[in-house]
Amino acid sequence: MELDEAVRTFLSTKPDSGDPQAPLPQRRATIRAGVDSLFAMFGQPVSPAHTERDIAFDVTNGRIRARVYRPNDETALPIHVFLHGGGFWLGSIDEHVNDATCRSRCIGAGCVVVAVDYRLAPEHPFPTPLEDCYAGLRWAAESAAEIGGDPANMSIGGVSAGATLAAAVALLARDRQGPPLRLQLLEVPPLDLTLDGMRASGVGDEFGITVDEMALCRDLYLPSPEDARRPLASPLHAADLAGLPATRIMTAQFDPLRHDGERYADRLQAAGVPVSYASYLGAVHGSLALTGTWPNARTWQDDLLQCLREAHSPAHR
Repeated sequence: MELDEAVRTFLSTKPDSGDPQAPLPQRRATIRAGVDSLFAMFGQPVSPAHTERDIAFDVTNGRIRARVYRPNDETALPIHVFLHGGGFWLGSIDEHVNDATCRSRCIGAGCVVVAVDYRLAPEHPFPTPLEDCYAGLRWAAESAAEIGGDPANMSIGGVSAGATLAAAVALLARDRQGPPLRLQLLEVPPLDLTLDGMRASGVGDEFGITVDEMALCRDLYLPSPEDARRPLASPLHAADLAGLPATRIMTAQFDPLRHDGERYADRLQAAGVPVSYASYLGAVHGSLALTGTWPNARTWQDDLLQCLREAHSPAHR
């Protein structure tokens, strides 16, 4: 399996994840520093949006942040809700790669972007992070006039664990009668937390994410192993996918999670949901962030922005 030099260099520069016996806040700080360092080496900085501001809102048993990015001072703009990755126990809206991702979507697709800083496992296990994300979607719809957005022209997207959450939020929005969504945008999504598809993928452990690492994330997120078959934890286990919004799924050729995306695309199509699926050649689980060093990552980003523009265009009303 040949990888481009930029991808091989990225995989060989995996940052130190810290002492596994260290307290979680210390491990998160160590990993956050490594993630930011990787983006400085491999990512392409993005200029700030027209305005960026943090807000806070109440959720069940707490209060969380979101960051609102606006491309201009116009009103009734499309709204895109973004959910970061990090295996359900890592990540935040402050990571440099997530900030750049949101700026890119805001500026490139002309959307108000709302990045939700959901609470993390294991302190806040399933379903708390999911309910935080759904609350973020509802906040964006209810605050649309304040943030210059159109509550009838919304989408949701996420990367990795954030894509799992985005898919589950789309299920909640369908079953709870809103807010309505034009699109769910799922990048390298883990959609079956039993990890059966990942184990059967045939992709080895040398491509940036392993079954053992994903199992650790799952076990921190779910209160019990049986929860892995619950549809809101593993959307591939949902009995009925009819009525979901149009879907774009983007996977990486050398990602053991690729088959989750393939299987979900097949099931959505069978349920009558408009779906487009692409697996990017030579890509690994984290290579979509290599926008500064790998042309294929920029192609991924350009394709994503075009998908957002089309989903939110007047022709798709």
